[in-house]
Amino acid sequence: MINRLGMTMHPSIESLHKQFTTELQKASSTSETEALKVKYLGKKGPIQDLMKLLKEVPADQRPEFGKQVNDLKEHVTYTLLEKHNSLLEKEESSRLIQEKIDITLPGRKHFPGQKHVIIQTLDKIIDILSGMGFAVQYGPEIDTDYYNFEALNFPHDHPARDMQDTFYIAPNVLLRTQTTNVQTHLMEKEKPPIRIIAPGKAFRNETITARSHVFFHQVDGFYVDKGVTFADLFATLQEFMQKFFSPDIQLRFRPSYFPFVEPGLELDVSCMSCSGSGCNLCKYSGWLEVAGAGMVHPEVLKTGDIDPEIYTGYAWGMGVERLVMLKHQISDIRMFTQNDVRFLRQFSLA
Repeated sequence: MINRLGMTMHPSIESLHKQFTTELQKASSTSETEALKVKYLGKKGPIQDLMKLLKEVPADQRPEFGKQVNDLKEHVTYTLLEKHNSLLEKEESSRLIQEKIDITLPGRKHFPGQKHVIIQTLDKIIDILSGMGFAVQYGPEIDTDYYNFEALNFPHDHPARDMQDTFYIAPNVLLRTQTTNVQTHLMEKEKPPIRIIAPGKAFRNETITARSHVFFHQVDGFYVDKGVTFADLFATLQEFMQKFFSPDIQLRFRPSYFPFVEPGLELDVSCMSCSGSGCNLCKYSGWLEVAGAGMVHPEVLKTGDIDPEIYTGYAWGMGVERLVMLKHQISDIRMFTQNDVRFLRQFSLA
């Protein structure tokens, strides 16, 4: 083969030239031309390897051999660029056709942002209870064992501690298991009359199921004054539930045990999902527990430096997710944290 200067091309160069020409003709995409560029013009490519043959070429032919290698390199570079640009133009033209916008199609609907259904419900609970005379008090989510357990009549060896699986950060520091931890903090700073609610998150190391999660929202109520009675607690809970659900809501009070109240009770609401006939949500009982409550234990008042001989009080704690599940007939608590917009859009602020 004769090169562009009319000189006979070295066999090694001629062989590589033919190999490249054949492969370039077969290339049908820009990715293939890029691969050829790396293959032939790379530092470890065959054109670079040709320079290693210089020492085997007679001294008087070395300048011509080097010239032919450079000519081949320029030829490969130019023809590759020409083929690459041609293919790129075709690919872009094809892509533009595929991405052509049909201006007759309707636009995409935009949904305005809104509060999460749990926050909406918290706002409603706070609004109702504020209207009933309760102030709002927030407390720390990371607290000591003393405020979360001991000050609430949970001694270190008390079996009731086993009822709450706790996330400990340090030996005596934990993620609160209940918003009830606000009570002692408040009693240390204020004296009766105290009438507050404590909304916020609580955390428990539980197995995540359709009915339980490792974190949830809770609203605690706390009222201490002279002459507070069990009847006041019943009336408060009943009025709240009627305002939150409906005036004809069916309630059930059952005796129960909590270390920080005496006597204690649990409040059940007739299951709205099955109208009390029994379903998976209410475990086929027809009722769903929504709150634990009772008269504040005298020992808790003493810890807060309040004389139980003079003052009495009541307290309750209710789970916000449980109220939402009941109100909207949601069967799985995990849906609140999955961020599925199809689920969340169902709950309008209206």
